[in-house]
Amino acid sequence: MTTWRPNPYIRVVAIGLHWRDGRLLAAEVRDDTGRIKGVRPLGGEIEFGESWRAALLREFHEELGIDIIITGEPIMMENIFVHEGATGHEVMFIAGVTFPDGAFSNRDRIDFREDNGEQIVARWFDLDDLDVEDGPRLYPTGLKDLLLASKNKSI
Repeated sequence: MTTWRPNPYIRVVAIGLHWRDGRLLAAEVRDDTGRIKGVRPLGGEIEFGESWRAALLREFHEELGIDIIITGEPIMMENIFVHEGATGHEVMFIAGVTFPDGAFSNRDRIDFREDNGEQIVARWFDLDDLDVEDGPRLYPTGLKDLLLASKNKSI
């Protein structure tokens, strides 16, 4: 298992919100013991000179091998967090995305590898099951409240 720590600088990232039957696609986030502590929508770091849109398209293509469609303008969040005692800081572009017709429609989970070789599991989660006692957290912190507040919007 890979031991991950946040970078010691501000990262700018793009993440995509993919919904299926009212459930959000998110990757498992594990602590150092391997326990699932939370989940996070898919996406990644924006490279220098790359737009958030290009980064989001690239990340989904690299991770899942598919070409997504971005469905609207992003919401922005600042994410300052602590993981295993290390502080991380991100500025996030968060946008809705759709998959090509039939992509992963017959699967409950998607397994893929990050650039560093780490095996990742992504599944669709009901928001009601996240950020509850004894349940996984939805990262970034505050995203669930933002999604619930904008339920009638296209994100």
